[in-house]
Order: sequence, then structure tokens, then C-alpha cells
Amino acid sequence: MKRRSFVKTSLMTGTAVMAAPVVNLAMVKAESAEFYELRVYTLKNSMQQKLVEDFYSKAAIPAFNRLGIRHVGVFTELKPVGQTKLFVLIPYQNLVHFNEILNQLDNDKAYQQKGAAYLTAPATEPAYERIESSMMKAFAYAPKMIVPAGRSRIFELRQYQSASEAAGKKKIEMFNDQGEIDIFKRLGFKPVFWGETVIGPLRPNLTYMVTFDNLEAKDAHWKSFIDDPQWKKISTAAGYADALLVNKITSTLLLPAVYSQV
Repeated sequence: MKRRSFVKTSLMTGTAVMAAPVVNLAMVKAESAEFYELRVYTLKNSMQQKLVEDFYSKAAIPAFNRLGIRHVGVFTELKPVGQTKLFVLIPYQNLVHFNEILNQLDNDKAYQQKGAAYLTAPATEPAYERIESSMMKAFAYAPKMIVPAGRSRIFELRQYQSASEAAGKKKIEMFNDQGEIDIFKRLGFKPVFWGETVIGPLRPNLTYMVTFDNLEAKDAHWKSFIDDPQWKKISTAAGYADALLVNKITSTLLLPAVYSQV
């Protein structure tokens, strides 16, 4: 009896030792995943656009850089309908880091002084019409932002909305575990980030950003994706058809501002 008990205990201990690294790796992935704040400014006219862009180029981005955030992206629409919206992408290490940055900005005198025209704009002459903000958590298999090489390019911001949270999680699983992220990288899409929206409008959704040299390159890359044998395989696997997981896709083509760090 004692020997059987010893063997049983040894087996259980061995199993625990073997399982521990897997659990720890999963925890490391979860902890290392960045969070992304996406701000979308609705603007009435070019005066508002200049005020917001001056704020980011002269006050906000230098302040973020001083606080250790190296890559802040600012983008305008490639094909706006009326006055362009302004898109701002800010990475954080985690939500605690996000809160720390907010507190530090409140106490940053240079930021407050150089950004005063924006931060204290009067109600009669507002700096913008509205800001729509989302907070996204990076995917486990793409936990860090990838900043593209600094040359002329266009960006595509895509959002996949799902009818249920379970469907949204399944679509993220498709990116992470079924190899969809690998297809994008292999075909040269040059992704910037993938994120699950945890706070913001139109949930449940996931959002990601990819880059291209020009519109012709964009069309060629998407054709190669649709025709890719691996994509055809995973998109037709049981439970992974897009018709089951995604009920709306939006795509916005963007141009980086001259001072954008992404």
C-alpha cells in the first residue's frame, strides 16, 4: 500500500512539474500583451484639424515620449467624406501603465502649457466635435506593436464585428491558434497590431492595422490572401467560417501625419 501511495504521489508530482511551465508561459503571454488606445476625432473644419494636430505634434507626442511611450501614431483618412477624421493610436504596457500615464500628464507642466489651446479650448470654439475612444488588448500571438519602416505607405484599419461574444472569441482564436496571423505575415501585409476591443463602441469586435506601399499593392495582397491555400483550409474548417463569426467588416484607409511615429 505504501509503495502504491508513493508511486501515485510521484506521478502526480511529475505531472504538476510538467504542467507548470505551460501555465507560466500562458501567464507570461497574458502579462506581456500590450494595450492600445485608439482615439477617433470628429472634426468640423480645417481649423479644428490644425488645432488637434498641433496639440499632438507639439505637446502630446513629446510628453508621451518623455514618459517612455516611443511610438504614437496619428493618421488622416485617405479618402475622407468631408472633413477628415483624425485617428490616434497610443500603446501602453498594461492598464496600470495607462493610468500612470494619465496621472503623469496631469502633472506635466510642459504638456499643459504647450497643449493649452487644445486642452482649454472654449465651448464657443471647441478643438473638436467629439472623441470616440476604444481600448484594445493585443492578441496573445501578436503581443507587441510592430512599427513599419519609415517610408511612404498607406495603412488599413480593419474592424470585425461579431454577433456574440462567443463568436468574437472564436474569431480571435482563428487568428491566434489556427494560423491566420501567420498568413498575413507570410504574404507581406506588414501588420502593426491586432487587438480585441475591451472598452469602446460596437463591441464585440476585433481591430487590426496592416500597411501597404500603395493602393495597387493593397489590392494585390488581399487577392493573394483570398487565394491562399492555407486560408481556404482554415476558413472552411468546422466552426470557423466567417459567416458564423463575423457579421460586419469595416475598412478605413489612412495616411500617417508627417510627425506620426507609426
